[in-house]
Amino acid sequence: MSPPIATPRSRALGFGLRKARKARGYGLRELARATDVHAAELSNWELGLRVPKIEEVALLLGQLRVLGAERDRLFELARTAREPNWLEKEMPDAPAILTSLAEYERTAAAIFSWQPMLVHGLLQTPDYARTILAYGGSAPQLVEQRLRVRTIRQTAMREHRAPEYSIVLGEAALRQEIGGTEILTEQLRYLVGLPRRLAVRVVPAGGGFHPGLNGSFSVFEYSDLPAIVFLDQHRGSAYIYDEDQVTDYKSAAKTMGSLALDVDESRAFIEGVIAELEA
Repeated sequence: MSPPIATPRSRALGFGLRKARKARGYGLRELARATDVHAAELSNWELGLRVPKIEEVALLLGQLRVLGAERDRLFELARTAREPNWLEKEMPDAPAILTSLAEYERTAAAIFSWQPMLVHGLLQTPDYARTILAYGGSAPQLVEQRLRVRTIRQTAMREHRAPEYSIVLGEAALRQEIGGTEILTEQLRYLVGLPRRLAVRVVPAGGGFHPGLNGSFSVFEYSDLPAIVFLDQHRGSAYIYDEDQVTDYKSAAKTMGSLALDVDESRAFIEGVIAELEA
């Protein structure tokens, strides 16, 4: 039996299989009996610990009546599941990608995120998020769909078993007038009012070079699976699994944490920016 791999693609395949199973109202053992697959093996597929063969994926998708684009997506994930890193060429806010991202977040034990230019999506107010999602003339229906998924992600971070969060923002993220002064001020007041468990920390502008100047990144750590790095870009996203690269990003996360103000200092800093905007 091959060892556990749990690459980004194998986990995304597992997320999709579990979602399809639940959508049809099957329990794990019930689906195992219907397809003559051991329940333990099916569980490993859904967790991304093992990769099913293409014919096994076809068997499950046939039983679950998964058709169209979602069927094609899951087949593609199955074919490429053993690749260590994953460059996703669709926009980061495409619904299928957001669903997978929400599962990576939900199942993580700890999440570190560095955002130099924008407030993190998990902490965005609806008007702030809507301004970003509508950029480029996206259809209102698609914007609202993406916003609903983002709201689900935000709700998950407040659950009892939510991951441990450490979100660090660059000063520029507090000053970029997304949607205008009123919307930005509302967003900053929301940050100030967050409970301490979710409170952000701020890295003031100035000083010398640090790795955060190269762009945003998030590190998802798991209690029993290898860590994954998520890179969110304008026209796509990437999941990094390669051990050496993940180690480098963990080191960068430690550096950014050391440069950030503490929670109370960060709140005072954000309140200062609010005062400047209101002046």
